[in-house]
Amino acid sequence: MHVRAKKHLGQHFLRDLDVARRIAMAIQKHRGCTEVLEVGPGTGALTVPLLERGDLSVQAVELDVESVAYLTSQNILPADRVHGVDLLRWDPSEAYPGDTPFVVAGNFPYNISSQILFRVLEWRDRVPECVGMFQKEVAERVAEGPGS
Repeated sequence: MHVRAKKHLGQHFLRDLDVARRIAMAIQKHRGCTEVLEVGPGTGALTVPLLERGDLSVQAVELDVESVAYLTSQNILPADRVHGVDLLRWDPSEAYPGDTPFVVAGNFPYNISSQILFRVLEWRDRVPECVGMFQKEVAERVAEGPGS
């Protein structure tokens, strides 16, 4: 099964396994948090290193139905751990009941990167850390601070 990156979703699949491993190893498990929500796992390039760590429990939010089918058909994640929904409209209590903390990780889609950051800020009481890769322009804009 082949998955095509869809420009209208801002998809650019992570292919560099070294980068994927570095993102996975950057998770520090603040406050003892071992739950990880991967945003936009695509073909699972980051999912696999996250799972290979052995100390993390991974769930994913993926809007692309083709990617959801790929992740489950390739046994990367079971169907009950892949939420085929729009992160921007999703309630994390569906995956993490109560006030269970979770780390947000991913190779974030360019076209919704800032919205993802705002969503993570909404969940700040539950998200002790956010680890991932943004396009350089997005990272520079965030680093510039207010009013940029």
